Amino acid sequence: MIGTQAFDAGALFERDSEMRLLTLGVDGSFLNVGRVRARIAASNAAEAGNLATYERTVLTALEETENALVQVSRSARQTAHLEQAAAAGTRAASMARLRFDQGSIDVLELLDAENARLQSHDAFAQGRVRSTLAVVSLYQALAGGWPRHHPAAHNVASK
Repeated sequence: MIGTQAFDAGALFERDSEMRLLTLGVDGSFLNVGRVRARIAASNAAEAGNLATYERTVLTALEETENALVQVSRSARQTAHLEQAAAAGTRAASMARLRFDQGSIDVLELLDAENARLQSHDAFAQGRVRSTLAVVSLYQALAGGWPRHHPAAHNVASK
């Protein structure tokens, strides 16, 4: 109950003054202008630092995403060329087999054609691996990666 006695200057410092109870939470630090300005400046500096960190994080994420997109595009083109080379190697090996069966070439030429076919298929398989890894890198760049830890496997005991 706040009455007129609480607002009376003489009653302000009395033991049961409600005004004294109301002013207990005020410490007067807001009156020190220099300290307030320093706190505001520190807050602004911290905000600027946080903003710079955020912008750096966003730019890094954009750079990683762009690099991953370029790698996906490049590996897709390379894989397409390697697939064409593997198909050509298969056709060349088939023709070499026919020519060998007809007696036009010797076994060494047939083995060279088969070796070239196997190498072209191996290069195509490696290109597909690179292409898949590029897609995984893109997913990782877009999604921010996966957790470093793996959830523990739950063992279900049979009864």
